[in-house]
Amino acid sequence: MPNKVVPLALSTHPGPAIAVTLVAVVLGIGLGVDPPHLVLLGLAFALNQASVGLSNDWIDAERDRAVGRTDKPVALGRIDAATVRTAAIVTAILAVLLTLPLGPLATIAHAVFIASAWSYNLWLKNTPLSALPYLVSFGLLPVVVAFARPIPALAAPWAIGLGALLGLAAHFANVLPDLEDDRRTGVSGLPHRLGRRASGAVICAALVAAALLAFFGPTGARTALQWAGLILTVLLAAAIAVVLGRPPTRLLFQLIIAAAIVDVVVLVFSGTRLLA
Repeated sequence: MPNKVVPLALSTHPGPAIAVTLVAVVLGIGLGVDPPHLVLLGLAFALNQASVGLSNDWIDAERDRAVGRTDKPVALGRIDAATVRTAAIVTAILAVLLTLPLGPLATIAHAVFIASAWSYNLWLKNTPLSALPYLVSFGLLPVVVAFARPIPALAAPWAIGLGALLGLAAHFANVLPDLEDDRRTGVSGLPHRLGRRASGAVICAALVAAALLAFFGPTGARTALQWAGLILTVLLAAAIAVVLGRPPTRLLFQLIIAAAIVDVVVLVFSGTRLLA
């Protein structure tokens, strides 16, 4: 079993899993979730994201082998798909159970979040609706956190919309480097159907729209952070548009991540203005 721990951990897609978990925890701090519930919230999201990553590697095992993915332990034979499948199911169940003390509303929203993410791996990934799970799950992130407060509250529509737009950008950014490998194995989601340049345009539009929501959505006077977020995102989106006209490089993905981080920072530091 010890020799399976590292491959299993790598199969959770630890980078994105940690990032989403941190966003949930920081949002919880800003919205006044008490420490015991904040710990549960963080653990629930960590397991949530682990289950999504594990299910992806389990379901895509044959496809990953076919294109020679060197970043997937299952494809490399370092761990068997059955073990990853079991871990994916167990972590999904535990994620929902850990949300129960946060209340029924948070539990239901979190269960829908996970079901939506799994629907991408199981089916929607290969359809024109491939972006839908990202819109739903990321849009639900502030909803789950707001419901986890000592007194559950509704997340503001602008916060839900911003989360959904970041999810849309994340979907296209995640697929963009693998377009050719995916085509070779028959994957044909929305980004594949639109192509590289159109997908890049969708990313730019989603990030700018998210920045506009973060700027105009919250009530009260505009803060320096909101101004900085809007200006930086527009500049980064312009840089993304320029890079899209050149041969593919890692710079494109780095610019997309930078713009997404700016929007996330504005979101997580909005505090109670995230509430309806």
